[in-house]
Amino acid sequence: MSSARVDYIAPWWTYWLHNFPHINLRFQPIDNSFQPEEENYQQSLIFLGCVAAAGLGLNLLCLAIYLSCLCCCRKDDEEESKKPNSCCVTWSAVAAGLITCVAVGVGFYGNSETNDGVYQLTYCLYNANHTLSGVDSLTTGTMGSMKSGLHQHLARLDEIFATRGDYVQTLQFMQQMADNVIKQLLGLPDWEEAKVDLASIADQTAKIEYYRWLTYLLILILDLIICLLACLGLAKQSRWLLTTMMVFGVLTLILSWTSLGADLAAAVGTSDFCIAPDKYLMSQTKGIISADIVHYYLYCNQTLSNPFQQPLTIFQRSLTTMQIQIQGLLQFAVPLFPTAERDLMGIQRLLNSSEVSLHQLTALLDCRGLNKDYLDAMVGVCYDGVEGVLYLCLFSILAACAFTVMLCAIPRAWRQIACRERDYDDIDEEDPFNPRVRRIASQNPNHTNMHSFCSYSSSMGSQNSLHPPAPAVSNAPVSEYMNQTALFGGNPRYENVPLIGRGSPPPSYSPSMRATYLSMTEEQSRHFGNDFQA
Repeated sequence: MSSARVDYIAPWWTYWLHNFPHINLRFQPIDNSFQPEEENYQQSLIFLGCVAAAGLGLNLLCLAIYLSCLCCCRKDDEEESKKPNSCCVTWSAVAAGLITCVAVGVGFYGNSETNDGVYQLTYCLYNANHTLSGVDSLTTGTMGSMKSGLHQHLARLDEIFATRGDYVQTLQFMQQMADNVIKQLLGLPDWEEAKVDLASIADQTAKIEYYRWLTYLLILILDLIICLLACLGLAKQSRWLLTTMMVFGVLTLILSWTSLGADLAAAVGTSDFCIAPDKYLMSQTKGIISADIVHYYLYCNQTLSNPFQQPLTIFQRSLTTMQIQIQGLLQFAVPLFPTAERDLMGIQRLLNSSEVSLHQLTALLDCRGLNKDYLDAMVGVCYDGVEGVLYLCLFSILAACAFTVMLCAIPRAWRQIACRERDYDDIDEEDPFNPRVRRIASQNPNHTNMHSFCSYSSSMGSQNSLHPPAPAVSNAPVSEYMNQTALFGGNPRYENVPLIGRGSPPPSYSPSMRATYLSMTEEQSRHFGNDFQA
């Protein structure tokens, strides 16, 4: 870039990206200048996407190896059931959740920054297009008024002043001035083609940016939902939910690497343009607009001369001369030819409107307006735009790491859930302290005669032969139950009711408590026998 270029300085990250290796698909280094029409340059950007694809393949390969080792290298079922390694799964889930939250935050910021930069670019393009269309409109309108309106007035005045040769000569001089103005306007560059290109570029850019912004917004929301559902599956120990989230996690991992490749290629290509935007723009306008004019607008400073100064000066002088001639005719010819006043006043109004158009045209052709749009567009693209794309690259990397950790944690959690269920299946259903039986009892409080608490006949069959059947629990006095529970130092609980009067003490009784309980039971049995004999 030129040393006089002090208004725009490319940011440091564009230089960093610009220095990335540019290699085509034949693994040959190429020039890193921004040349989007060149096939080798396009291949260098595609190569960056292929690098991201290689990273995806390596990531999936590592996951496959990990899952294979997890399935093949199993520990002893007994050891695994006694010491489940749930701490690793918990911390992996926490790490995956935190990384996902950070990635989503970075992604939202990068998406917003990129959108702001592209919006500023499109705004500047539309503004520059409005300026160029204004120049074209003023030029076309002025030439049209000079060709048609002025020509008609001069033709009628030529008929009126036919008897006065000096007045006819003045009219001929004014026609020469009008032709000179038209000639100078025709010397201005034709902005129509440039205007159409700017408008089409702005429309296409705005449309592409809208779909890009919407796509990333959906990706961010999808990543967050998958992470939350995976954590919910771990908390609820839902195997089907974990399996579903594992499938979606693989798809999101592929999507993250794909977006990383696209963002990296876009960032490098845009940075190549931001390093030397003037050079590329001058090459694109070559043959359409003069290089002096493009240089004038790109480098707008006081050392450069205005390429439109000469035609605008001639335009101004021609209008001034024509106005002086019209003033003379109004002063000297109207008293002699009253019918000429209408056409002379029409020419004066036409010259006044042309002078207004001249001032507007001078303001629009000044370099400061278009140069400001150019600088704002460069700041939007190279600062906000490229910075936002870099944040989106960071989001893709963090999301890939988060879902890799998640995909490593879910199979372990799935195995732990399977081992826990297998341990539950190994527990004796007759055990009164089985958690599953307790859950059933809590869900069915009216089911008091549970088989697990009435297994006295299988373990104490000899006592059944010696003692008559115990009375029903519902007939036992409440005071007797309260006295017995107070005697053993326990609190009256509903779940202990089936044990009263059945001769089967709880496993946690001490020997002294068991002896006292058996003596009370024998005394109660003798008393019941005496009553039965009577």
